[in-house]
Amino acid sequence: MLRGLTKAGFGTSIDDKQFIELAADYNFQSVDIDAKQFIEDYGLPHAKAILEENKIVIGAIPLPVEWRNSNEEFQSDIVNLVSSAKAAFDLGCTRCCTYILPSTDLKPASFMSTTIKRLRACAEILDVYGIRLGLEYVGPHHLRKLGKYPFIWTQNETLELIDAIGKSNVGLLLDSYHWYTTGLSSEDITRLNEKQIVHVHINDAYSLPIEELKDNDRLYTGEGVIDLPLFLNSIKQTGYNGAISQEVLTPNPPTESVVELMKRTKQGFDKVFSSI
Repeated sequence: MLRGLTKAGFGTSIDDKQFIELAADYNFQSVDIDAKQFIEDYGLPHAKAILEENKIVIGAIPLPVEWRNSNEEFQSDIVNLVSSAKAAFDLGCTRCCTYILPSTDLKPASFMSTTIKRLRACAEILDVYGIRLGLEYVGPHHLRKLGKYPFIWTQNETLELIDAIGKSNVGLLLDSYHWYTTGLSSEDITRLNEKQIVHVHINDAYSLPIEELKDNDRLYTGEGVIDLPLFLNSIKQTGYNGAISQEVLTPNPPTESVVELMKRTKQGFDKVFSSI
């Protein structure tokens, strides 16, 4: 498994080149970035060179399609998915991810039908470029009441959605925070196989009752109460060998420098990964 990073938790000022170079300096092996934007900023040959010189791969790109809202917005976005998928392919990235909120203002049956159709359309485009689509269920309890109606928030429900989409390149994005806030066990992971896992996020949680944990108030890897060695060892048992990308959402921008945050993150990864 690759030690990976997202920009979440590092602030917004760092550009892709600096992010990749710092990731390499602190012994990370992958970064989650927007491949299309990276190529637009640096050009394809230079973007490739930056990755190769730093021995970094792109773990996953975000799905650049707003599939949750109006049909007009979806149709406007999906035409750009081809160029994003092509950019990811050109940079050797094979994974793309999106999240599913656990509540909606739309009637659930209608929204489920729309979700299946739209995510299937996205998966079909990504599949042309050999890219897998990871779906992330979201666990924090407060988001279950954000919309009028409950929607998908469990791993099993997400697996049922994946079955309904019916594309072999669709699987799970597992996140340690959502695994923890939905009360899952090691066995919930170990009964999966590698083909069902597209990508993995790692982060930590405060020592609070699970129902009080907020989605946008997480801790850096190894600084909280989640049994991250158990989480990682369980994933390892499935045969998954992709990126484990830190994603730390916080209510306010970090006050530490990017270098200080990299050091802090490396310490957390060293602590957690030493147990697997």
